[in-house]
Amino acid sequence: MSGKVFLIGAGPGDPDLLTLRALKMLEEADVVVYDRLVSDEIMALCPKRAALIPVGKCPKNHPVPQDRINEILLEQASQGHTVARLKGGDPMIFGRGSEEALYLTGHGVSVEYAPGITAAQGASCSTGVPLTHRGIATSVQYVTGHRQADKILDLDWKRLADPDTTLVVYMGVANIGQIAMGLMTEGLPAGTPVMAISKATSAEERRMISTLGSIAQDAREAALKPPTLFIIGQVVSLYSEQPVAELVAQAKAHG
Repeated sequence: MSGKVFLIGAGPGDPDLLTLRALKMLEEADVVVYDRLVSDEIMALCPKRAALIPVGKCPKNHPVPQDRINEILLEQASQGHTVARLKGGDPMIFGRGSEEALYLTGHGVSVEYAPGITAAQGASCSTGVPLTHRGIATSVQYVTGHRQADKILDLDWKRLADPDTTLVVYMGVANIGQIAMGLMTEGLPAGTPVMAISKATSAEERRMISTLGSIAQDAREAALKPPTLFIIGQVVSLYSEQPVAELVAQAKAHG
């Protein structure tokens, strides 16, 4: 008897941002296989009957390797269970959801999806900083600031250093200095505004305003920790809730 797997995006943390489709799927689950970044508030929505299996990863600490996660999903579905694979953000945006889906469908397991609000959208809404804005940014690019097994970050810096584009960097805390240097080398001005948002949409959200030329030092002094998202581009200049110096000091105080 074969079960099925729901690939569910839990969003950036705020349970109010969970979609109705995601909630309905979660309520059907016999087993919930969940990541570290899924908030406690969303985990509280899991059915009481469901078995909970944590498979979360931290930087340089992967207690459950991806291959084993794939196997766990297959094992549970093969026992006839309805499995909720619960991921922070959206499972198809830097969430490895497609890798798990390919593995499962290759073994004959049915997979369904519930998209989630990705961290960039959540951060944009909570801070009021748009990802696009007429006359300022005509496009937006999402990139990862981390490579598997800590390989060299070989991004296309020339393509990314577009002053008319908003650049959103996921998983970039460790490499933000290299990222900033790569962009400036290709002509993006050092004065380009940058916003760092840690734990966006959660009660622990922290924000820091900086510039491309200063973000590496500011992030280091603020002791920013994952999950932190970086928004790079002129759209950040629209953020005016607090003075820049006050925001930097606040972030450092919570570091």
